Amino acid sequence: MLYKNAFIFNGAGFAHGGFRVEEGRFAGVFQGETKESGVDLEGAFVIPGLVDVHNHGNSGADFSDGELEGLKTMGRYLAANGVTSFAPASMTLPYDVLAAAFATAAEYREKTPVGGARLMGIQMEGPFFSEKKKGAQNGAYLRDPDFEAFKKLYEGCGGLVRIADVAPELPGAADFAEKASKLCTVSVAHTDADYEQAAAVFQSGARHLTHLFNAMPPIHHRKPGVIGAASERECVVAELICDGLHVHPSSVRMAFKLFPGRICLVSDALRCCGMPDGEYELGGQQVFLKDNIARLADGTIAGSASNLYQCMLNAIDFGIPAATAINSATIIPARELGCDGEIGSIQEGKLADFVLCDEQLGRKAVYIGGEKI
Repeated sequence: MLYKNAFIFNGAGFAHGGFRVEEGRFAGVFQGETKESGVDLEGAFVIPGLVDVHNHGNSGADFSDGELEGLKTMGRYLAANGVTSFAPASMTLPYDVLAAAFATAAEYREKTPVGGARLMGIQMEGPFFSEKKKGAQNGAYLRDPDFEAFKKLYEGCGGLVRIADVAPELPGAADFAEKASKLCTVSVAHTDADYEQAAAVFQSGARHLTHLFNAMPPIHHRKPGVIGAASERECVVAELICDGLHVHPSSVRMAFKLFPGRICLVSDALRCCGMPDGEYELGGQQVFLKDNIARLADGTIAGSASNLYQCMLNAIDFGIPAATAINSATIIPARELGCDGEIGSIQEGKLADFVLCDEQLGRKAVYIGGEKI
């Protein structure tokens, strides 16, 4: 199928042209006009399908529930909102609960529902976290880094874990990072580590930072901490929740300057995403959603109630160039999952997952594998 007369995102901006789709993949991307017959996109703007590497749930469902139907519900919501690939994120929970959720992810990947987003991996968020910076994680299930326990979970789901989180100050964190980084991306998260502790774990193989600014010490000129250790290492990519609540717009702009070309936008969405105000559950704890803010009973901000597409639009509204924001929601997260050869950009040979938009990037239609959902 030939699609023509559109403005195609090429990583740097939009160029007028079109593309072909064969067997669910881009078979050619071209610039300019063509007299060949095909689908006239009537000047629409086309961006790659978004990739969310940190998403707990939506529509009343949570990945950690370990329920296939719930995961299907999540996948359909994401796809409808322009997020065509995702890595569901677990919570700090007992190993058997995590194993059940991870097995469900493997089942979903084998039986992806029609109209559902592609499951490209798992982010294991917990249980190797600091008590002091646990945030909305359940402190009852916190554990010190345990590579053997991680490896068992990793192998149990066929290697679907693509990002594994750890707090650098915990005993054995550097050793865990060295071993786990040979299997997946290791991320620093929910930590009170100082600069030296963080630097040691990055030196050992960590190259990702989970939700920058949140659940970690702030930057101080004499105590640069985790953020300082991460920003000066060009191999480290930092997640950013851009829902307008977790991080101030000024800090969003700061983040893109601290990590040029290395910001990975994420939603960190909870089951309350896409749902009305009310009471929900997260990792065995109550969460209360009011005015789009999700909090624990003690007032701690939990994850977000926004999807990644809205976070991308927010970043643009906050002053981030459109091309930069799009890359941070597509090709950069695809790289973090090791899937950039398959998804994340509109290039020949990649899966034909794309979003038709208006000039302001308002969604008009979503396609997965070249099929409109």
